[in-house]
Amino acid sequence: MLKDGYTYMHEHMRLDLSGVKKDQDCNLDCYDETLEEIKELFSMGIKNIVEVTNIGMERDISYINRLGEKSGMNFIVSTGFYKEPFLPEYVYEKNEKELAQIMISEIEKGIDNTGVKAGIIGEIGTSNNEIKDSELKIFKAASIAHLETGKPITTHTTLGTMGKEQIKIFREYGVDLNKVIIGHTDLTGDEGYIEDLINKGVYVEIDTIGKIKYLSDEKRLDIVNKLCSKGYSERMVLSMDITRKSHMKKFGGIGYTYLMDYFIPELLKMNVKNNDIENMLRYNPLKIFGE
Repeated sequence: MLKDGYTYMHEHMRLDLSGVKKDQDCNLDCYDETLEEIKELFSMGIKNIVEVTNIGMERDISYINRLGEKSGMNFIVSTGFYKEPFLPEYVYEKNEKELAQIMISEIEKGIDNTGVKAGIIGEIGTSNNEIKDSELKIFKAASIAHLETGKPITTHTTLGTMGKEQIKIFREYGVDLNKVIIGHTDLTGDEGYIEDLINKGVYVEIDTIGKIKYLSDEKRLDIVNKLCSKGYSERMVLSMDITRKSHMKKFGGIGYTYLMDYFIPELLKMNVKNNDIENMLRYNPLKIFGE
């Protein structure tokens, strides 16, 4: 499933959250600009992107296919449902087994008659400091789909909260925690909390790199450096979670290559080892996808 090379584990190429957020900046629909950046990313050694836009987020498989064909990038697409208030109405009406069956069908048969099969379940999310009933139902459904298909699960934590509670749900359902990635953990700003998540058996994602509105990159670098020094690079993956037009280079943002342009060189200056970088960008994604 993965090409030989580095992998960004949590990105969006096309999504639209503008209706709920009342902000057109959240409508990521700039194909030409995205293609230009993805081509550049590919030339830097990023060969795979896990595209975590799912049902209710304006996922567009044909759009992603075109990007892949024009750039050479290998995209792994997702199934599942996000979090409140971005859920389709039927999520509230169906039970977890029915929702699980939708995910299983997209994994085994394909998405929207495209023939493209989902390779991961996610991003499934929880709210800030709480798990709402609909979100709990989605986590249960995702667990059922995982047990049926063996596919990894990738999560959204709002500002890094509720990671431990997410793991608790997965444990109750017997999910293989080696196939679970807890997202946005850097937003806690808490190295000890992230370490605790890793010690529970999951992978953690440092995936909001460059989003200094929430946390400085100096703090992110410090956290990654300290965790790598403790031997935790075997349980960490990296990404940027680009979600807005204003994140793109053409519109004044840092762009998808910022992780490679800035963050990785800064880690190396801090004496993070090359092997740690290889773990986070190459080997851990291979392990998660069973390759």
